[in-house]
Amino acid sequence: MPETHNSQLTTQSSMLVEVRGLKKFFPVYSGFFGQRVEGWVRAVDEVSFAICRGETLGLVGESGCGKTTTGRCVLQLDRPTAGEVWFNGQELARMTDAELRPLRRKMQVVFQDPYSSLNPRMTIGQIISEPILVHRISQNGGECRDRVDELLQVVGLNPLMAGRYPHEMSGGQRQRVGVARALALEPEFIVCDEPISALDVSIQAQIINLLEELQERFGLTYLFIAHDLSVVRHISDRIVVMYLGKVVEIADRQELYENPLHPYTKALLSAVPIPDPAVEAKRERIVLKGEIPSSLSPPRGCVFYRRCPIAVEECGQGIPELREVQPRHWAACIRI
Repeated sequence: MPETHNSQLTTQSSMLVEVRGLKKFFPVYSGFFGQRVEGWVRAVDEVSFAICRGETLGLVGESGCGKTTTGRCVLQLDRPTAGEVWFNGQELARMTDAELRPLRRKMQVVFQDPYSSLNPRMTIGQIISEPILVHRISQNGGECRDRVDELLQVVGLNPLMAGRYPHEMSGGQRQRVGVARALALEPEFIVCDEPISALDVSIQAQIINLLEELQERFGLTYLFIAHDLSVVRHISDRIVVMYLGKVVEIADRQELYENPLHPYTKALLSAVPIPDPAVEAKRERIVLKGEIPSSLSPPRGCVFYRRCPIAVEECGQGIPELREVQPRHWAACIRI
């Protein structure tokens, strides 16, 4: 990882996850039998960041910017095209599936959609107990059932719900089941992939509060992926802003919201509604021009160049380096 990122961390021993120069390209096929590679979708392109133990790192950006792919590559659900992913001092990208298996216990995920992430043919008890049985955590069936009951109570559900099927539960209850399943193997690190975007607003607050309580209780570390900046501000310690597969800004939560540096971050924050009508009416809105470029053929130079309100000709000639513009505040823009 570049030296700029190492200084984000107090000590090397406090680091749990480190991503260095991560790339994930997907081939686009053409031809009669679809065997010719016509191009590559640059879903994630040179992404680097680090996460300390017990920290929540927010990852934000528009739909299609590469947030979910980044999370999947960190967990090795998608294998990176290039780059390194370090977890607890071990490099994951070069490991075989057999070598990764014991580490998967320590890395879990809460998926975005509680409707499609749970097997409709399995009961809630079977869904939660499956990872316990696969990794042979419990010695017998009775111990496994006790563990399932305990996990349901931990996430605020009645243990009697173990006999229900997913379609018999509400969206919020299903997402609690997803959280319980993630906790089943006692992980250190959880990727929360937009875990509340499919839920009602009142239920969103409950799930966020649950995640915060669990983090404090079990010492968890989160990568929290979302596009709702108000939610990310509430739960995150630091925030990474992505645009078209690249990181454009990294800063502490309060610093990012009070002093955004990158023009894309400023545009994102200007779209977040403010509860005070008087303040909302007076503040300046930043409306970006043009469409989001295709990740199949990203623009030359800065990926935000074509939509940036402060762009100059030089912006289209070279890729800006992510540099520490202010203490603990990194941005990828030559104009700041």
